[in-house]
Amino acid sequence: MADDRAPGLAECARALAAGEVTSRAAVERALARIEASQPSLNAFRRVRAEAALAEAEAADKELAAGGHRPLLGVPVAVKDDTDVAGEPTAFGCRGEYPVQAEDGEAVRRLRAAGAVIVGKTNTCELGQWPFTEGPAFGATRNPWHGDHTPGGSSGGSAAAVAAGLVPAALGSDGAGSVRIPAAWTHLVGIKPQRGRISTWPRPESFQGITVNGTLARTVADAALLLDAASGQHAGDLHHPPALRVSDAVGRDPGRLRIALSLKPPFTALPARLDPRIRARVVALAERLAALGHVVEEAEPRYGQIGLTFLPRATAGIAERVRNVPFPELLDRRTRDTARLGRLLGGAPLRVARRAEATLHRRIGALFTSYDVLLAPTTAAPPPRIGAMVNLNGFGTDRAMVAACPYAWPWNVLGWPGVNVPAGFVGDGLPVGAQLLGPAHSEALLVSLAAQLEADQRWHEQWPPPAAVADSPAA
Repeated sequence: MADDRAPGLAECARALAAGEVTSRAAVERALARIEASQPSLNAFRRVRAEAALAEAEAADKELAAGGHRPLLGVPVAVKDDTDVAGEPTAFGCRGEYPVQAEDGEAVRRLRAAGAVIVGKTNTCELGQWPFTEGPAFGATRNPWHGDHTPGGSSGGSAAAVAAGLVPAALGSDGAGSVRIPAAWTHLVGIKPQRGRISTWPRPESFQGITVNGTLARTVADAALLLDAASGQHAGDLHHPPALRVSDAVGRDPGRLRIALSLKPPFTALPARLDPRIRARVVALAERLAALGHVVEEAEPRYGQIGLTFLPRATAGIAERVRNVPFPELLDRRTRDTARLGRLLGGAPLRVARRAEATLHRRIGALFTSYDVLLAPTTAAPPPRIGAMVNLNGFGTDRAMVAACPYAWPWNVLGWPGVNVPAGFVGDGLPVGAQLLGPAHSEALLVSLAAQLEADQRWHEQWPPPAAVADSPAA
């Protein structure tokens, strides 16, 4: 498997368009890699082998007839919180779930771009935690170090891309769930502006804090998948202006003013930045300065933003739990969170949502002096498998805040962010940094991330083959 890793998304699309490879061959190789990796990495909940091969053959006919679509015949994966026609959407939960009759809007748009969906990737129960483990499917493991989690909740998508099973994958980000696993698996992860990628058949997801995003090895590939998936359904609540993010790759971002923020937002539980990660993020800041940007330490005025996150997140869980066919099979922590969400789902939720405009003004004031915010993506490297899965509710919250205090404010704001690899700590564990911007700033962030990628060449590094092949069985 290690000698047959997926090419990049853009490279695969180019090779298919040039007739250098058939879609059937590309999809067959992806399916073989997935099958070989499942006993070790366990990245997929559902594999669409028969359907994907049929779709690949249809793509080959279209290619032979001169068809041109951005991802025609390219195999990709989507997280198992997104509807794919003919497949259940279990979203990390136990039990038998009904088969979906229609694609979600994001999948519909990927198909319209020509992509072949080879499978649905693992995610923790209802996407709540920064690990991808549970009784429904076992543990998904980090391709860089099989004893550690790839993060969550888009950990299956991250593991699949990092291991070279597929060139890119769709994830979702409600408190860092694209950016955290991207950081912990040495990937680029784009959390776009709220509404950039539709969440339909839901008008919005988790009271607007969760958005769909992309994971890939390069900025160009993450941007290409973002463009293919972007667009709104008429029923969506959020309709940002159209934006083609791929056009920003390779564009000179100009001389930017970058604020370096190392302090985590205030939380009721303690969080401390690992000094090894601090050193990696500071090193990136120094490289950005060497590239001609002005980098200064400055902190956003987050205030008590956590008080607005909690009602939205827990009310979102309560809404999802109402539609679960087997609630008795849910994790005790999930049921407790849903109970809290029902309590906070009235006046506290309305107050929390109204506060967003104030937060935009207060935190957005930073962007009158700076163009981009650079911050750690996580405070700690990826934990070991099992470190959080058996904790009680308070213990889980404490561990999550300690490891991942940096990502969630941008979900409250609805603004875009991009994780970029920041190197490795300890025993070869990947860590990341996030480039954060104000509303609709994806193009600027992508331009800067691509400039940094050209300097750092992080996409040239792959997990050691032994780490992928020899991971303990899930």
